Amino acid sequence: MVRDSCSYLNLWKKNLGKVPESVWEQPGLESLVLADNQLSEVSERIGALKKLRMLDLGHNELTRVPESLGEIEGLTDFLYLHDNRLTSLPASFGRLAKLRYLNISENDFEEFPECICRMASLMELRASDNSLTSLPDGIAGLSRLRELHLRNNKLTSLPVSIGSMLELRQVDLRGNLLTHLPEEMAALPRLEKVDLRWVTTFELPGWMEEFERRGCVVYR
Repeated sequence: MVRDSCSYLNLWKKNLGKVPESVWEQPGLESLVLADNQLSEVSERIGALKKLRMLDLGHNELTRVPESLGEIEGLTDFLYLHDNRLTSLPASFGRLAKLRYLNISENDFEEFPECICRMASLMELRASDNSLTSLPDGIAGLSRLRELHLRNNKLTSLPVSIGSMLELRQVDLRGNLLTHLPEEMAALPRLEKVDLRWVTTFELPGWMEEFERRGCVVYR
């Protein structure tokens, strides 16, 4: 058993099947890696790890994540939930207002979790390889977001509100079913890259040429 004074615990690919109860008895943990362990559930006791700054639950078999995870309001650095079987996130996740990086790629989301719109400190969001058909207008609440990765979903458009996300640098829309993009995107002053490869369902709007003149790279 690792001492309570340990701040970093790496249990990557240990074939655990279930998280040892001893993990929840280490309140000093700041970084916890539980990736690639065939986990189908995580105990609500995780909410007791109040000092966590980074949590990796990627590459497991989770169909849900505990409500209590939203109580770890000090979670600031990274939250990896990619490559699971998630279809939703608890409303409590909206309390993770200090989190800067979230990865929910390679899951089974058909609807974008509204709670993410309240994660006001997010700088990078990865939601690729899901089945998302739309994004809510509330995504504009991510006013600090710099990178938005949405590759291989089923999006046909983006909300007009994306035009107010002034910190956006990169938008990855590869492999979606887009029929148009909102002209409001043309107002994004810091956009550096828009990736539209594998999108065959629409023609580039004329204002995209202005992007390229400004130095924005448009992959198509």
